[in-house]
Amino acid sequence: MTETTPLRTQPPLRTLIVDDEPLAIERLQILAARIPTLHVVGTASDGAQALRLAEALAPDLLLLDMTMPEVDGLTVARQLVAKTTRPAVIFITAHDQFAVEAFDCDAVDYVLKPVAEDRLARAIERALARRLAEPREAGPAGTPIDRGEWLEEFWVPHKSELIRLAAGDIERIDAERDYVRLHVGARSYLLLHTIQRLEDRLDPARFIRLHRSTIVRRDRIAGLRHDGLGVWSAELADGTALRIGRTYLPRAKAMAGR
Repeated sequence: MTETTPLRTQPPLRTLIVDDEPLAIERLQILAARIPTLHVVGTASDGAQALRLAEALAPDLLLLDMTMPEVDGLTVARQLVAKTTRPAVIFITAHDQFAVEAFDCDAVDYVLKPVAEDRLARAIERALARRLAEPREAGPAGTPIDRGEWLEEFWVPHKSELIRLAAGDIERIDAERDYVRLHVGARSYLLLHTIQRLEDRLDPARFIRLHRSTIVRRDRIAGLRHDGLGVWSAELADGTALRIGRTYLPRAKAMAGR
């Protein structure tokens, strides 16, 4: 099979549905029956059972609830990612605050409940595309493939779903209490995450923190300006001036070779 093979000509994804709510499992079974690229091979009602069935059935894909008692979806995904052969994971959840953690587990997608058929179908298309693009295998001794240390994309709430934003498209990040606002051109998106935790996950070669409430993509900075009395500002490509916090000033000057 080559990379040009149409997605729909691939074998159906052997799928395990995992949710602690019977009605949610039934809903996903009904939706899956309408999607020809899915074949449900089993269901699990908790995380521990999901891990056992994943070992026994070797599914291609898990439709995985995020919040379950005892062993939750994140724990399941983290254990699966270290397996020699591992299924793709699509999180199915009523909560949008775990999107960054889901990315850490190399999830294919993050679908909000109540699940719409067209939204699930788009997630399945992504899982099929990934199967064509790369093998889901771990490295030696079951260690996971290194997919890079830094975040390359975000899932952010938008209307009734989550959308993907490439990290390289983010121009500025502002802290707003328990949230961060991601600026992409004329649009912005709120994400439930702290700016400190986000800074730790962003590539410092691409992003720089200028203030306790501001991170900027480095290539958006057009210059630095001394405003007097030790106060400095960064001038962005769009003409915006951002004050640089004293704690972050040495880092900004180092970027400018000063």
